[in-house]
Amino acid sequence: MWTDPVVKRAVSIPGFLYFLDKEDDSIIFCDHSHFVIHVSVLKLKRKSGMSQVGIISLMIVDDHSIVRHGLKQSLLLEKDMTVVGEADTGRKAVELAQELRPDVIIMDISMPDLNGIEATQQILKINPDTKIIALSMHPDRQYVLSMVKSGARGYLLKTNLFEELVTAIRTVISGNVFLSSDITEHIVKSAISPNEEEDFLLFHSLTSREREILQLISEGRTNATIARHLFISKKTVDSHRLHIMKKLNLHSVPALTKFAVKQGITSLDD
Repeated sequence: MWTDPVVKRAVSIPGFLYFLDKEDDSIIFCDHSHFVIHVSVLKLKRKSGMSQVGIISLMIVDDHSIVRHGLKQSLLLEKDMTVVGEADTGRKAVELAQELRPDVIIMDISMPDLNGIEATQQILKINPDTKIIALSMHPDRQYVLSMVKSGARGYLLKTNLFEELVTAIRTVISGNVFLSSDITEHIVKSAISPNEEEDFLLFHSLTSREREILQLISEGRTNATIARHLFISKKTVDSHRLHIMKKLNLHSVPALTKFAVKQGITSLDD
């Protein structure tokens, strides 16, 4: 237990211990799993003379640094929000989310190494309480459904106003789902074709590992490179690749790449 005489009381909150310091109106918190190794100090908000812990911790995940910088600077202007971390790939996001456990993650979809769809699934397995909002350039139905199926609580386009993102953050943190009006309108107007439905079901028939390898194949990596990258044997990658081709009935790298792009797990833009 913290013994500093300045601290007046401690409050237990899942994942952290909060120590309220009344002398300088701050909060000291430390991770249960790391005891007092991770100690930070944040200013408390005052309301009606009472200390209120009302800060929403955010993490930004996007492979474009200018996007991350712009979002961070804008979000820090919101008095009830703070940005605790940034990542430029889905794989880094998974690692950082496990360490920081933010309240909300703003997640891009098309990123190298590990896309936002798979990153969302992996993060929510580690910390199901984290709320994830997709912020993407893609309005297509399969992108939206894949993110929602993975557990995302919100979806916005990068063309939306910043105020909509702020609204989305406050909406998901309160336990609700937020889809921007553009997304809702696009889904309603685009009647799904039988071919799109079949592709969507085929994509989700793949295991998480198979989808991860599919992305790496579509990025031009060899089986040997994928094996080293994922710390598995080349024989295992060979086996996964055969299963992917059999399930999708696609038997060339160009065909796999086209399918991956269509499903939103990789992009030809970069």
